[in-house]
Amino acid sequence: MACVEICPKEAIMIKDTLSSYNAVIDENKCVNCNACHKVCQQNHTPEQKEPVKWYQGWASDIKIRGNCSSGGVATAVSLAFVKSGAPVYSCCFENGEFRFKKAVTEDEVKQFTGSKYVKSNPIGCYKEIRDDLKKDNRVLFIGLPCQVAALKNYVGDKLGINLYTADLICHGTPSPKLLDVFLKQYNKNLKSSGSMIFRIKAKMQIQVDCKSIVTKGVSDRYTIAFLNGLTYTENCYDCRYADKKRVSDITLGDSWGSELSLEDKKDGISLVLCQTEKGLEILENADVELRDVNLEIAVSNNQQLDHPSRMPECRSAFFHSIKAGKNFNREVKRYFPKPCFKQDVKELLIRMRIKKA
Repeated sequence: MACVEICPKEAIMIKDTLSSYNAVIDENKCVNCNACHKVCQQNHTPEQKEPVKWYQGWASDIKIRGNCSSGGVATAVSLAFVKSGAPVYSCCFENGEFRFKKAVTEDEVKQFTGSKYVKSNPIGCYKEIRDDLKKDNRVLFIGLPCQVAALKNYVGDKLGINLYTADLICHGTPSPKLLDVFLKQYNKNLKSSGSMIFRIKAKMQIQVDCKSIVTKGVSDRYTIAFLNGLTYTENCYDCRYADKKRVSDITLGDSWGSELSLEDKKDGISLVLCQTEKGLEILENADVELRDVNLEIAVSNNQQLDHPSRMPECRSAFFHSIKAGKNFNREVKRYFPKPCFKQDVKELLIRMRIKKA
């Protein structure tokens, strides 16, 4: 979306069709300056590097670790930056929108906590980051690999000297409009929601305003569709950044398949890949505990470090049904009956108090 922000004629808009999410140019306004092509992460890929160090770990602060989706390394890194007087930019949910904001205090960093399994809007932050860099300030940006790439293209190499980046291992992201389609089944929507939680540790379930919309401990249909790769926008299935070579200084994700203790897994373990000297600096200054990790095992359990998510054969039919107004939950169950049936049985056992949530 850096193209939207850099266009001097405001000739570019993002078109969201539920199944796709693309920049569209108004040819009547366009003056062919080519600025959009220069910053586009699809047209210009910044240098990608293989990890030089790889770890698994967590925030040393027990409260931070407990409040985060994984091990809390992203929060610990962010806190180290704001404590040093450097701003942090990342995604939060505010006023019904998943958007990027600037944090300069510890309290402001807290708004970034938690996974967001939906597309986020970085429009507005690119210029603000560039302005901070022009003041010779260090800046930390935490986002998806494609967003990091667009930002690097936008600020350029000279200003990029003081830009520190962390990308998140990404399966793909659905349109926020699709999330709204799901929520409307429960008489909810993004605009009227004060908070949105997608997971608590390994428990994958959407909570709106701190309340589960389905039985606690059961994965909802949006989550099932997401985990099975059904709902991402089209470009996600052809992502050039889903590779072991990364575009950022550090890469953060979940250390799935970790050989550490069950207690550590329950508390949350982050996977941390370090690609650059700046990445090493980030980790050295953060209050985190790091352990060795087998990179091959880490990659095998995070397939987006090897290739993009595979597009399900039923995806086109699913979106055709959704756009025709059919029920979201029923369509997910239609195309993924086994995982839905498993969660239905789990819900029944929880309600009968045979199984704990």
